[in-house]
Amino acid sequence: MTPRMYALPEELNGNDIKEIRKTLNLTQAEFSHLVHVSKKTVERWETGEKAITGPIVTLVHIFKEQPQWPKHLRIPDKTAPMRLWYMHKEDICTIIDVDERARQVAVYNFTAKPMFQAFGRVEQPDFAQYEEFLESRCFPRSRDKLKLELKRLDLPFYDPLMIIAKTEGRMAEDDFWIRIER
Repeated sequence: MTPRMYALPEELNGNDIKEIRKTLNLTQAEFSHLVHVSKKTVERWETGEKAITGPIVTLVHIFKEQPQWPKHLRIPDKTAPMRLWYMHKEDICTIIDVDERARQVAVYNFTAKPMFQAFGRVEQPDFAQYEEFLESRCFPRSRDKLKLELKRLDLPFYDPLMIIAKTEGRMAEDDFWIRIER
């Protein structure tokens, strides 16, 4: 038998799963999404007699110690006509809900690293800061041969949101990008 390397239980039972799911106030379907298994797996865990092992043991331990953690990861309902997903590779860094008519912005950060957040340390940006952010993810207005670049993108004029829609806000030298959802 190999010695324990971490202070974690080696297995769980169905009641452990049900208990943590209820502590987190999640349905079986919601819990299944959180831990990346099927709803049927959660049902089987909760009603089965067999010991439960694997990565779920570590996750349940974390959830017991930090029950607020899953709430921090929950993607909020869309509150505006447009949502921007600011990504680093495949990780969600910031979600930005935008109402252009009302000139309102709501920001939800999913990383504690300010360098990975769309607005850095600014937690409640105003509309002008949002517009600056959009421009920061495009080539500059002062770019040499701007009209040629716009023509290449099949755009009639310089508009940061339209440019991001075409380029995903991808810049050379970084792995950040933006997905627009309307």
